[in-house]
Amino acid sequence: MSALRDGPSAEASAHALRLFRGGQVLEAERACLLRLESDPDDIEALKVVAVAALRRGDALRAIVKLRHATQLDPADPIARYHLARAHELAGNVIAALAWYDTTLQLAPDFHIARLNYGAALERAGHADRALWQWARALRDAQAQGRWADAGSTPSGLKPLVERAVATVRGRRREMLEAVLEPLAARFGSAALARVGRALRVYLQDECAQPADPRQQPTFLWFPDLPPAPIPDRTLFGWIATLEAASGAIRAELESLLPASVGRERVFDSANLERENLRGTHGAPGWNGYYFWRHGERRDDNCGRCPATARALAALPLSHVPGHGPEVLFSVFTPGTHLLPHRGVTNTRLVAHLPLIVPADCALRVADQLHEWREGEVVVFDDTYEHEAWNRSDETRVVLIFDVWNPHLTEVECAALTDLVPAIGHFRARVDAA
Repeated sequence: MSALRDGPSAEASAHALRLFRGGQVLEAERACLLRLESDPDDIEALKVVAVAALRRGDALRAIVKLRHATQLDPADPIARYHLARAHELAGNVIAALAWYDTTLQLAPDFHIARLNYGAALERAGHADRALWQWARALRDAQAQGRWADAGSTPSGLKPLVERAVATVRGRRREMLEAVLEPLAARFGSAALARVGRALRVYLQDECAQPADPRQQPTFLWFPDLPPAPIPDRTLFGWIATLEAASGAIRAELESLLPASVGRERVFDSANLERENLRGTHGAPGWNGYYFWRHGERRDDNCGRCPATARALAALPLSHVPGHGPEVLFSVFTPGTHLLPHRGVTNTRLVAHLPLIVPADCALRVADQLHEWREGEVVVFDDTYEHEAWNRSDETRVVLIFDVWNPHLTEVECAALTDLVPAIGHFRARVDAA
């Protein structure tokens, strides 16, 4: 609660709040009642008196004081939250849910309100709605270092936080495992053993044990895929065919380059560009002509570059609805440096077909330095730390595309094609809560 309003009794009001925050609720209540005698519209005093009444179980007194407070300041989420709690105590679930909802409209990051909203929804029989509120409350609070463990959770909240954690973990596990059931029924559970382990690692039911600790996906680690920063070219039977088409692909690129039609920034915000790019020749620039982005085909650029589109159609691109592949003519302006970073999953690898490569342009993956050579494909695992730079005075362009890790089976690829969007859907539902 913020400080009481200035006025003749401001010093006494401040003393009342100190008492309240120090746990001397009865003394604080008495001081605030005195304050309300001189100023019946003091919002903070109204809230102190109401909370004291709630602690005694006097819901009706709390409701009267809090309704007055919300009328005085309709944008105060604290008063609305306590009013929701008061209506719960009074047994008016419908009113409580409505006040929780308006509280969170005003203050989406009010984690305790959202946590209690989830509990109220569960008691009212709305288990699905409770799930999303709890998931959002836990995610947002833990992002701020709260409720991650016993040490970061206030003792009074532990039972409810533990219940929310158990519910969210259990329901999420059920939902994601259900996605795999049709394939398991068709091909047998053994065919999906590695997918199941990957899911358990994602759900933090099991620890990842990568053979190479330098391999650190930011999203999904898949077990038992032979690790290598830059795998051997012989694993990819399509390389020779693609390299043979590099002349036609470059010709189509050159037809695009004079214009900006079809070109997009790779990072969709100036903040991301500042965080990830540096420039030695003025401002850095990374943009591209996309053929696929977030799993959606860009028909306009595919139509402008039919030879490139045909070549891409013959590749084992890692198609995952809403997520991948990412395929583009990647343009680094002179002096651009993409800083070290890691990719999301080892289930797909990133391939480059260099098309326009001036001197002093290179890619580093883990401890391996690769200098692009025009027309020569390189495939690498971007879950290793990697960076790329163009230190020349000219533009560098590479065709970038995502392919499935060749050590995955067709059944595993099919499972990932279903599982990853399901994970994304869960996240989206939490975002929308």
